[in-house]
Amino acid sequence: MKLKQLEGLLGGLTQFSDPKAENSFDDIAGKVVADFGCGCGTLAVASALLDADIRHVAGIDIDLQSLELAQENATDLELDIDLIQCDIKNLNLKGCQSNSLLYQLMKDILSFAVASQAVYSLHKTSTREYIKKAALRNCNAISAEVLCELRYDLPRTYRFHKQKELDIAVDLWRFVPQARDERES
Repeated sequence: MKLKQLEGLLGGLTQFSDPKAENSFDDIAGKVVADFGCGCGTLAVASALLDADIRHVAGIDIDLQSLELAQENATDLELDIDLIQCDIKNLNLKGCQSNSLLYQLMKDILSFAVASQAVYSLHKTSTREYIKKAALRNCNAISAEVLCELRYDLPRTYRFHKQKELDIAVDLWRFVPQARDERES
């Protein structure tokens, strides 16, 4: 599928004009893509549509309604994506020193056996220094790099949200985890 077709199918999201992740790092072809906290499945769907010789695509979320939306999106586009209802904290048996949900999520994903080559993640730009320090010091990452800064329109989702829409700056990160044999020592 061509990138322009992918952009059309994903709707109102701003997409990269040149998908640098595969071209620059060779992280996607022949790999398993796991979309942790997949929500409605946008990343999982995009991965499956890119035809980058991906072995398998899975979406993982704790919320059943989100997974139902992801399944609907995958079915509408006739994609084979495994969707798994799971609490990310149950994927890693190692302890965590911080109570931060963000920290726990990063630690679990970078420690998870699937993350053998690279992990891509979106985080608010205002947390940039914290994310880098946490990834390098405590989350098994040997590198943590911001690939680009994006603007994201976060729509009002809950009644307690005061604004109809909030424009936030987010960073697209690329984390490279330690090799599995280094993690175990």
